[in-house]
Amino acid sequence: MLYLFLYPLHTEYSFLNVFKYITFRTFGAAITSVLFCMLLGPWFISLMQKKQMKQVVRDDGPQSHLSKRGTPTMGGALILAGVAIPTLLWMDLSNRNVWIALLLTLSYGLIGFVDDYKKVIQKNPKGLAGRYKLIGQILFGAVAAYFIFKDVGTSNELRFPFFKDLAFDLGIFFIPFSILVIVGSSNAVNLTDGLDGLAVGPTITCSVTFLILAYCSGHSEIARYLSIPHVPGAGELAIFLATIAASCLGFLWYNTYPAQVFMGDVGALALGGALGVVAVITKNEILLALCGLIFVIEALSVMIQVFSFKTTGKRVFKMAPIHHHFELKGWPEPKVVVRFWILSILLALITLSTLKLR
Repeated sequence: MLYLFLYPLHTEYSFLNVFKYITFRTFGAAITSVLFCMLLGPWFISLMQKKQMKQVVRDDGPQSHLSKRGTPTMGGALILAGVAIPTLLWMDLSNRNVWIALLLTLSYGLIGFVDDYKKVIQKNPKGLAGRYKLIGQILFGAVAAYFIFKDVGTSNELRFPFFKDLAFDLGIFFIPFSILVIVGSSNAVNLTDGLDGLAVGPTITCSVTFLILAYCSGHSEIARYLSIPHVPGAGELAIFLATIAASCLGFLWYNTYPAQVFMGDVGALALGGALGVVAVITKNEILLALCGLIFVIEALSVMIQVFSFKTTGKRVFKMAPIHHHFELKGWPEPKVVVRFWILSILLALITLSTLKLR
């Protein structure tokens, strides 16, 4: 919006020419987002307390979690506001890539909101039935995948990191593949959101990593130099990703151990969907699995646990997702969280190194 109204005035006021640059608007969006979440955090937490939006804690989990009962939840709504408002403020409103990513994110946030509402307000411990949640994710993911397939102008190839020319044209199967990536990413982040700050940390590192990837993909000369797909307009996604990282950073001020507010499904499902759709637009689906390997491991631990128990009656882990396994082995919650953050940073560095290893 600022770009739309202020940049045309640069012919009269030369200093407004800075709005032309994605880098300037990315920093502006990030600063706006982090201040938005940090300044509105106390008001939001107080509002959730007054509305009795309090976390429901499982009795069969680590006993240390019982003290978390009554902590306000649905903090993801604050994150989404910190993403949507600054993104609309600083983006080029004509950019389709950002609109697709933002609307997909908000639609997944809506699914998470309904789930949280049923758990917290209607006192239904199961929340929104899993099949309805999945149907909603697939439908919204299909709409996003269709518009990416038709309108964004990217190829339908699946590209592999570490190889310059290794790619497969998915054709029409690009749409179901994209849905799989988006839905899988959304649910993986949601499963990771089980400890104070655990999901937020890797989300920040993945967002910053894909911010760099999106900017490189959107710049034709950089993309050609790095031998990566050039996606017209993808650079504008750097603004969107900056707001995700910055909003999560501002939210972490209140979500760090011991948390004053929890993210809830409204945040976790939306943030996972956002990372998934950006990976599809920028043709970095495999790099998402590498950069977000923490999320992948968390999701796989649940699948392995369920499969093992149903087939053999035995559990592989003390409890799934795997972060609870480490807790039950005696690791303090902050140690689990920080060690997962460290691994996430390492994975981000490995992901970025693939830009030169092709």
